[in-house]
Amino acid sequence: MKTGIITTDSYLNHNTGQGHPERADRVSVVIENLKKNKKLIWKKPLKFDIKYLKITHKSNYIDEVEKSFPKKGLHFLDGDTIVSPGSKQASSDAVASIITAIDSVQNKEFKNVFCPVRPPGHHAEKDKAMGFCIYNNVAVGAHYLIEKYKLNKIAIIDFDVHHGNGTQDIFYENEKVLYISTHQYPFYPGTGANNEKGKHNNILNIPLPAGTNSEEYLNAYEHVLKKLNEFRPEFVLFSAGFDSHEDDPLAQFKLKSKDFYDITKRTLEVTNESTNFRIVSILEGGYDLNALKESSEMHLKALIENF
Repeated sequence: MKTGIITTDSYLNHNTGQGHPERADRVSVVIENLKKNKKLIWKKPLKFDIKYLKITHKSNYIDEVEKSFPKKGLHFLDGDTIVSPGSKQASSDAVASIITAIDSVQNKEFKNVFCPVRPPGHHAEKDKAMGFCIYNNVAVGAHYLIEKYKLNKIAIIDFDVHHGNGTQDIFYENEKVLYISTHQYPFYPGTGANNEKGKHNNILNIPLPAGTNSEEYLNAYEHVLKKLNEFRPEFVLFSAGFDSHEDDPLAQFKLKSKDFYDITKRTLEVTNESTNFRIVSILEGGYDLNALKESSEMHLKALIENF
């Protein structure tokens, strides 16, 4: 079985305005680079049942978002989360991509899947858009695994440099989901202290200072691996943000592109037995185009090699 890539070109029409760091080029550079790899199989997302969105987000929030998409121009959901007419399809397709990816892995069409999509999702809370995020894509995916496939142990590993406050908010009291985040702290969005553990000890935050380098990060990542080993997930979802790279303009970590290979490979080595290799990864942050291109390629290299 091969590694799948699930995305559409609707991300191009999610216009965030001139000078905004979360722009279409981010996904374009990733896709163009990955298309050089003949080992990857490409697929478009299928339609999904909106009930899975409603399990993750409050109905009134979904209604508000639907009404907010402008007929023309731009509309601000918050200070930095902007929507345009094309954002409706792009945000829907991002959710559809992770659901299609899960089905593809569960049905053994693909070994594992990466979804290079936008808008990202991990800052979106149950009833609030935030930090460039409209719907929490990875959270919808986890709920889908619980509802459709009756899984009881899902691990979400978030290596974006910013804490995924939205994902934590959504699963804080859900014992079926282990949410793990490594992130710069104190930093945006202000959450992610190590005493935020969830109702069932199902949240593991590893806050790290600005300037954290590769060795320091990978040493800290041993805590992630230990927790995964104890939890023994049935399925792993990656919130794959590449903004902890040393070249990223929005943060101050000092990781190198190759580190994302090591992060991914070490995670898979610990989880393969319990998950039977079932992995879906979805793009979150990453704002230096070259760093994003290289880092996502390293992430995919580990996914492709995993068997």
